[in-house]
Amino acid sequence: MTDPQVALLMLGLFIVVIFLGFPIAFTLMAMGVMFGYYAYASPTQLDHLLTNQVFDLLVNRTYSVMTNDVLVAVPLFLFMGYVVERANIVDRLFYSMNIATRHVPASMAVAALATCAIFATATGIVGAVVTLMGLLAFPALLKAGYDTRMSAGVICAGGCLGILIPPSIMLIVYGAAAGVSVVKLYAGAMLPGFLLAGLYILYVVGRALTNPRLAPKPPKEESDMPLADVLLMLLTSFFPLAILILAVLGAILFGLATPTEAAAVGAFGSLALAAGYRSLDWPRLKESVYLTMRTSAMVCWLFVGSWTFSSVFSYLGGQAMIERFVLGLDLSPVMFLILAQAIIFLLGWPLEWSEIIIIFVPIFLPMLKHFGIDPLFFGILVALNLQTSFMTPPMAMAAYYLKGIAPPHVQLVDIFHGCMPFVLIVFLSMVILYVFPEVALWLPDYIYSIR
Repeated sequence: MTDPQVALLMLGLFIVVIFLGFPIAFTLMAMGVMFGYYAYASPTQLDHLLTNQVFDLLVNRTYSVMTNDVLVAVPLFLFMGYVVERANIVDRLFYSMNIATRHVPASMAVAALATCAIFATATGIVGAVVTLMGLLAFPALLKAGYDTRMSAGVICAGGCLGILIPPSIMLIVYGAAAGVSVVKLYAGAMLPGFLLAGLYILYVVGRALTNPRLAPKPPKEESDMPLADVLLMLLTSFFPLAILILAVLGAILFGLATPTEAAAVGAFGSLALAAGYRSLDWPRLKESVYLTMRTSAMVCWLFVGSWTFSSVFSYLGGQAMIERFVLGLDLSPVMFLILAQAIIFLLGWPLEWSEIIIIFVPIFLPMLKHFGIDPLFFGILVALNLQTSFMTPPMAMAAYYLKGIAPPHVQLVDIFHGCMPFVLIVFLSMVILYVFPEVALWLPDYIYSIR
């Protein structure tokens, strides 16, 4: 068996073990050490079993993660999101947005999508957004007579926006894996993110106009409210959170602070905001710290495992074999992009975004230069594509999050059915990005002149 064949066996065995339910980070490390022990074996190793270089590789990769400045922003943004989530800010935001959009068709669904987009921008945690909005907005939509499937699709699709719209944790992870500036990734993701949210809203409004029974209008007594009262509600719910988000993103995009420094300011701002709403107490703070530590540890151990795994995989010749195979197909840049995104879409069925970004996306990165594809543009396409991984079975984590807190009569198949139109909208947004790459590249070019 040649080394490249051993590398492919390594990759195939990893996928099988993941399907069996083993923890991904530790599976990666175990596979990396096991196959690395074979890859780095030497004739003198029989007398000194612990002198194999794979142990040095594991230690060095762990140290690299610990000293990576980009990853410091991950726990800070996570802490900001968890504090905002637990400060009862979102219920105020949803209620005020619902009143503000009361004259728009499907106003409650539009308010739910707008709230999801804003909350996703503040937290970037899909599970948190879907769960909280599922508890807050989903029952309100059903009580108002909205179609169950469309309501489920609104919550799931809106909750997934957090992995695309900055400050996205996924973009930080991609930037660390691909060596791309997180600041420029944030600038590139702004317009595609709000384009996707806008397409979602247009779809919901269009469905309500063509079939009003899907989204009944609110009673007149609920929609009649003086403009001054509406503005006061927005002033106390929408603007404080919006100012915090704009301050964090503005500082990053205009070079006033690094992502890590801006994340620290955002974390402090979330504490101040929670204190202002009188929602900052010891149990909530302790839970936010615990969840931040747990999620950050998961991301960092994934990096350790994936870098060890990928180093051994490349050393055995697996990366070169795949690269030669793809280049031998003589694809055009567009066909290569379509092939890569199709593979990432299929990987989204059994795997979560973190495994795809850290393990599989780096396989394509060395080939981007050959096809003349900007890694920044590729990263935005991947972020768009991964919206589908949360909404398409069998994984479909957003659907499972919603099912876990939905009323008993809401079936999982109804949630899947409601997500499908939004998956098609994601594909439409990817087509728009293929045809008009300036949607992702214009803002980084405008702000930074040279990427």
